[in-house]
Amino acid sequence: MSAPIHLTDLVLRPAVGSLGRSIQVRANFFEVTTMPNNNIHHYDVTITPDVPPLVNRKVFEHFITLHRRSDLGNANPVYDGRKNLFSAKALPFDARTFDIILPGDVATQTSKKPVPGFKIKVKKAAVINLEELRLFLLGRAAKSDNCLTAITALDILIHHQPAMLYNTIGRSFYTPTGKQSLSGPLEAWRGYYQSIRPVKGKMMINVDISSTAFYQPGSLIEIICKIMNLRTAEDLRRATAVNWKKVERDLKGVRIRVIHRGAYARTFKIQKFTPKSATQTTFTHREYGQPEDAPGTTISIASYFQKTYNRSLSFPNLCCVDVGRGVLLPLELCSVVEGQRYPRKLDAIQTADMIKFTTQPPHARANNIKDGLQILQYQTNEYLREFGLKVSKDMTTLNARVLPPPTISYHATSKQASFAPRDGQWNLIGKKVVVGAQLISWGVVVFANERQIPMAQVKGFVRELIVTCADTGMSITNKDPPVVYGDTRGNIEGILKQAWQRAGDAAKKFPQLLLVILPTTDVPPYAEVKRVTDTVLGVASQCIQSRHTREPKKQYCANVCLKINVKLGGTNLQLGNNMVPILTSKPTMIFGADVNHPGKGDSVRPSIASVVGSMDIRFARFASTVRTQDSGQEIIEHLQSMVTDLLLAFHETHKRLPDRILFYRDGVSEGEFAKVMNYEVAAIRAALIALSPKARPTITFVVVQKRHHARFFPIRREESDRSGNCMAGTLVDTGIVHPFEFDFYLQSHAGLLGTSRPAHYHVLCDENKFTADQLQDTTYKLCHLYARCTRTVSIVPPAYYAHIVAQRARFHTKDDNWSDTASSLSVGSQGHTYSSVKPNLLK
Repeated sequence: MSAPIHLTDLVLRPAVGSLGRSIQVRANFFEVTTMPNNNIHHYDVTITPDVPPLVNRKVFEHFITLHRRSDLGNANPVYDGRKNLFSAKALPFDARTFDIILPGDVATQTSKKPVPGFKIKVKKAAVINLEELRLFLLGRAAKSDNCLTAITALDILIHHQPAMLYNTIGRSFYTPTGKQSLSGPLEAWRGYYQSIRPVKGKMMINVDISSTAFYQPGSLIEIICKIMNLRTAEDLRRATAVNWKKVERDLKGVRIRVIHRGAYARTFKIQKFTPKSATQTTFTHREYGQPEDAPGTTISIASYFQKTYNRSLSFPNLCCVDVGRGVLLPLELCSVVEGQRYPRKLDAIQTADMIKFTTQPPHARANNIKDGLQILQYQTNEYLREFGLKVSKDMTTLNARVLPPPTISYHATSKQASFAPRDGQWNLIGKKVVVGAQLISWGVVVFANERQIPMAQVKGFVRELIVTCADTGMSITNKDPPVVYGDTRGNIEGILKQAWQRAGDAAKKFPQLLLVILPTTDVPPYAEVKRVTDTVLGVASQCIQSRHTREPKKQYCANVCLKINVKLGGTNLQLGNNMVPILTSKPTMIFGADVNHPGKGDSVRPSIASVVGSMDIRFARFASTVRTQDSGQEIIEHLQSMVTDLLLAFHETHKRLPDRILFYRDGVSEGEFAKVMNYEVAAIRAALIALSPKARPTITFVVVQKRHHARFFPIRREESDRSGNCMAGTLVDTGIVHPFEFDFYLQSHAGLLGTSRPAHYHVLCDENKFTADQLQDTTYKLCHLYARCTRTVSIVPPAYYAHIVAQRARFHTKDDNWSDTASSLSVGSQGHTYSSVKPNLLK
């Protein structure tokens, strides 16, 4: 746990804001109406041998059944599945060890190697006085160690009962009720998330719907067939070594249960698959009771199961599964255990299926959350009753405000050049971009053959794109760019180089753009296109899906034009005059920063940090810089040099450094606030001092969070948008925010599908002394400046741009494993070499 923080070290909320139209909304928070009156007793728990939390909970459950009345003074403690036990009253001992024998059926079902006997040691750790927590909630004290432990105890209290009954992952628990099959071997489960949160004067429980992918249970052979996209087990005979390698990668670590031993069925974890079939794979067999040095007999796996279990294999020519410790099992005798989460990234089809499964309009989500209370049983939960904690049955109602939209401007020759958007969206009809780029030298690459995408189809799309670009204010002088066909299975780099050369030759000018038509949404060819164009050729690229070229639509072409214009240095839109006076009153630079991490379980590839910075007084143009760092590290290690790069670029344009800095940092969790504050804010100051010792720009550092579970639901229909969500600009800075620190929730975007997620902004440093209204209003207005679309976006654009840059940089290495993901780049510490982005593309 972190060291105590002095209250004066934190940015206190200056006051709640008042700007905008007042409304009320419901939020998926439930008030803790009664807190425990007495101290909470904390105990350390050690269970040996060391087993996973799932088994720990079964051991603990059996321990309570056996010893609650006889040895625990009839206490009803709660447990986190690892090391911590909390009790509403002191146990009759300070330290004691108990021997626990699990029933045979439980022992065999919970471990690869049955371990019926356990020792559980319970030792007193501390007594938690809730007075410090009460003072913290009232804003009279900062969050101390004791305060953090108290919040942890209450969190474990509300999680204990669901964790003992359901499949638990983190703060969410899941049930197979209403599950839905996904493509391949997966299925989607729904569940509920809950977390206890401190707010001003009280505690709240945040409850939300949660969904994730699990392996389908059942026949291992059927699961393997689904991975290989085969229909029957007979088809597995023609599977290649590459097919089996993919199966092994997808299923390694998955728990299976043998089906040939009836009530004595054991579970194992898949390690790998044998290279030979059950008929060909042999081992030395010794009869039961024979010494290990006895000669034994050589026997095949198939023959062993026939002899020992009178089980004739239906598929003796299939391989076996190796579960370690020399144990080999025929595939047909294995069944995948239910309730195992799929740990990898879903493919495109699975992702689409999961989105359909999880998407719920606000009213449906709110009703499902209310239904979840029946499962959570706050009103009848015996553990909550023991501790004296009571929870409201109703969602909390909050005072909110809808901020007014800014005036945004397009080119003066546009029809209605300046206007205030309604409902967070607008269209480009009759509008021209503020600064239109000129496209002279460009080419088209089609990754398909001419039979699949005829030249006439390509030319037709190009004509529509040129017309649309002209309508939006761009100038394309070369209206017949050269077209090159290629195959994504071939040499993509060579094809792009050929197209680049032909584009330059045709225009007698260095190529500015390659328009790349791809047949699918597969990541590998897209990644290779971006690697080559960004780091080898130094040319902007715009990828489109081939289906959009068949009957090109004006709206689609307009969106493509917006992307191309900014890639070529143009400016699409800007805020009206004097819309953000706190930023335009003196030279100001806005930064955005993010860190992109490799997929879960990947400790080989590095994390990628990106920082972007505004280069103009209208905050429409941004430059970027990128670095690699150790895998999984969230703190931006090279932030000082990255900020220096961007400050120098700003100085090159303005011949001076900024007087004010507004820094939006994406992706930081609450537990990392102190580290970020101590390291990253200091790195920004160090960069400024190194460039100009006398320069003292004021810094405001704001963390932007999207990975949270707060949702808002409109109460009155007239205060919702067409999707049923709260309106764009809905802001909440009371009721569910920090007891005294400067934070707020802003739903800056209009809803499309499902329930919108607001962004959470938390101020860690504020030397500019912004009022709540100033920072909230400025942040919302900036959300209108995302250059790629005609909608407000869900997080402030600098943070959004940094996120995109970091994701894009992930493609700047030759890597065939894009299934888990997603300027100058150094060599990653783990050996992955990332190529440098050509300098002309960083501005």
